[in-house]
Amino acid sequence: MQNGNTTGTSEFLLLGLSEQPDHQLILFGLFLVTYLVTLLGNLLIILAIVFNSHLHSPMYFFLANLSFVDTCFASTTVPKMLMNIWTQHQNISYAGCLTQMYFFMTFALLDDFLLAAMAYDRYVAICLPLHYTTVMSSTRCVLLVTVSWLCSHLIALSLTLFMAQFSFCESHVIPHFFCDLLPLLKLSCSDTSIFQVVMFIDAAMAGFIPFTCILISYIHIIFTIFRVPSADGKHKVFSTCGSHISVVILFYGTLILVYLQPSSSYSADTGIIISVMYTVVTPMLNPFIYSLRNKDIKRALRKLLSKGMIPSW
Repeated sequence: MQNGNTTGTSEFLLLGLSEQPDHQLILFGLFLVTYLVTLLGNLLIILAIVFNSHLHSPMYFFLANLSFVDTCFASTTVPKMLMNIWTQHQNISYAGCLTQMYFFMTFALLDDFLLAAMAYDRYVAICLPLHYTTVMSSTRCVLLVTVSWLCSHLIALSLTLFMAQFSFCESHVIPHFFCDLLPLLKLSCSDTSIFQVVMFIDAAMAGFIPFTCILISYIHIIFTIFRVPSADGKHKVFSTCGSHISVVILFYGTLILVYLQPSSSYSADTGIIISVMYTVVTPMLNPFIYSLRNKDIKRALRKLLSKGMIPSW
């Protein structure tokens, strides 16, 4: 299992986004603002759904869960990165690195499963409207979210425990701003071939299957839209899916570019840029995508702010 020169690993060194001293203050300010916007945007979406009875439906139940997961997703990487930039201490303990990787994978997988559940919800609403209340009952919605949480934790835990068995070479420098899977594999002196097979199997189960469900759902939705006689009717039906489609493209597009490649061909520079997109930018953009394209959400947010429940700065 082991080869080459190995050492006991107590900590890793995260190089971050840039080693240039004059870039640090700019990066800190930029990512602090991005993180605060992410927290505020997702919190507003959750509060708008919780406090507006008109939004107590399966679609918004999944959206509230997605906003919560996006908040947790950003929180696994950005606060540590901000602390490293501020203190100029880029060390992370071995246990802390594996813990960060575990929660990062968990919330990334949850995003994946929730987007599939939301696509299924839109399929039932548009293609089977007469059966919607029966199929998308509150019990089934809670079950879908619960299964998503369980599957995400189990897959992330299995990969993390597998990674914990590896030995690492003398260089513990990670050319990234968080403990991601592929950069850690590049540092390992152990034989990772079995792990990579397991990783691709998990990716197929947790990535390809939900993505296929999303694709099949939208194929049925498109055929249903084509059968709508009026142009206004087609636009109205399609508009209910526009936000979800935008989020799916943004999320899957960046993940595919990073993870559907062997670790040997992984490029640190490309990986960092794309990782910023799906770990920082996407969680920030999701609330804007849903609020700007959804009249019900905009109405609920205005009502929330007008009641003074959230300070309208």
